[in-house]
Amino acid sequence: MVENLLMGFGEVLQFQHFMGLLIGVMIGYFIGSMPGLTPSIGIALLIPFTFTMQPVMAMIIIVSLYMAAEYGGGITAILLNAPGTPAAAATAFDGYPMTQNGEAAKALTISIIASSIGAVTSSILLIFTAVPMASFALKFGPTEYFALAIFGLSLVSSLSRESLLKGILSMLLGLLFVTIGLDPVMGTPRYVFVNDLFEGIPFLPALIGLFALSEVFYLMEDVKTRPPKAEKVKGLGAPLSTFKQMWVTLVRSSILGYVIGVIPGAGTTIASLVSYNEAKRVSKNSETFGKGNPEGIAASEAANNAAVSGAFAPLLALGIPGSASAAIIIGALTIQGVQPGPMLFSKNPEIPYSIFAALLIATPIMLAVGLGGIRLWSRVVLIPKRILAVFVFGISVLGAYAYSNTMFPVWVMILFGLMGYGLRKAKFPTTPMVLSLVLGFMMETNFRRAITISDGELLFFLSRPITLTLLILSLVTLFVPIIQNLRSK
Repeated sequence: MVENLLMGFGEVLQFQHFMGLLIGVMIGYFIGSMPGLTPSIGIALLIPFTFTMQPVMAMIIIVSLYMAAEYGGGITAILLNAPGTPAAAATAFDGYPMTQNGEAAKALTISIIASSIGAVTSSILLIFTAVPMASFALKFGPTEYFALAIFGLSLVSSLSRESLLKGILSMLLGLLFVTIGLDPVMGTPRYVFVNDLFEGIPFLPALIGLFALSEVFYLMEDVKTRPPKAEKVKGLGAPLSTFKQMWVTLVRSSILGYVIGVIPGAGTTIASLVSYNEAKRVSKNSETFGKGNPEGIAASEAANNAAVSGAFAPLLALGIPGSASAAIIIGALTIQGVQPGPMLFSKNPEIPYSIFAALLIATPIMLAVGLGGIRLWSRVVLIPKRILAVFVFGISVLGAYAYSNTMFPVWVMILFGLMGYGLRKAKFPTTPMVLSLVLGFMMETNFRRAITISDGELLFFLSRPITLTLLILSLVTLFVPIIQNLRSK
């Protein structure tokens, strides 16, 4: 393995391949920081330009773009409350409050360093555990995916401590929206009153509306208020003692993000939300989460970047995509005449080991670009609110329109923006709704598949060890915060 890994580093460090890596990082930053332009869209747009390239060159550019795009989403999440990627939604929970408190540079610094730690940790884990972890992921069937979705939804209790009832109502509203579209099993339309709803509520425009557009309405309310003073950036933007205090969070989130990334279909969004909740659950200052706690940013960013490497484990070892972006990458490999799977490591070892090397080499470059741009990006807070509102509205509309190049996602974004504004004014948390929109389809589809397989026997769910473990964890996650609240009162 050492020889193959050295060969991979040799491939990446060739001049033309290294330049391709730099280009991929720069494009990834741009793609990630623009709401609506997800890593999946960026990779899909890039693939036609890789047709004439050698497979190694094509993979190096795609991998570096993928990694940088996941970080780039955190920039606008922190500065504008407009997550550039769905996985950056959890970053906005504490990142944007820090910006409002005049700590934009500190938040950005924590974000990029946490992302880098997550990327390096998961890349090392990928090199040593790709094949065994991918084999473990194959054990996930309908019951395991259902239990994983339930575990994600159980986070509502810890994310809604101010009012559990309002959090549950917000979650149920999100689950109601998930039922719109074609029935995942029978194929019959449900609540489809326009043809555009056959595929359900588009998630990304809804997310942009809940976060970015609702913030625009808040900015319009408060245009006369002076913007916060820009933080004076000294050194890295955050003292090293900050990272010493949260090293446990960084390590835990990196490992958790990698493991969730390995599970096909879970992806970076679930990884960041689960990691954020775990950081909040074990923190001694859990009440400060959502109000500008740096650990929230660290947990989210370390996990979503770690999940990128995790998605490559089933892709390379088994030919199974771990995420939507990984599925597109499989298509790119197939176009190049390379078949991902168990034989890839013996027939084309330069492909997987070049990917390993690209992940490790792209990280310090991503870190350097991120830290170098903090002084520039942190000055976004100096823009007058009326101008900022117009700018955020413009990129929100652009991001929603880019989702399918039609106006329907724009109307969805506006609807969810008004809804998000109303929920926030009524003190309803929007995070549980995001959880529902992410996990609702997975929960329903796999529950019904499991019921079909077991002929309606509910005890079938308790007969599988992984499923039973996840369900027990869900109960613990749901009720422990409730008990703690009751005890504190």
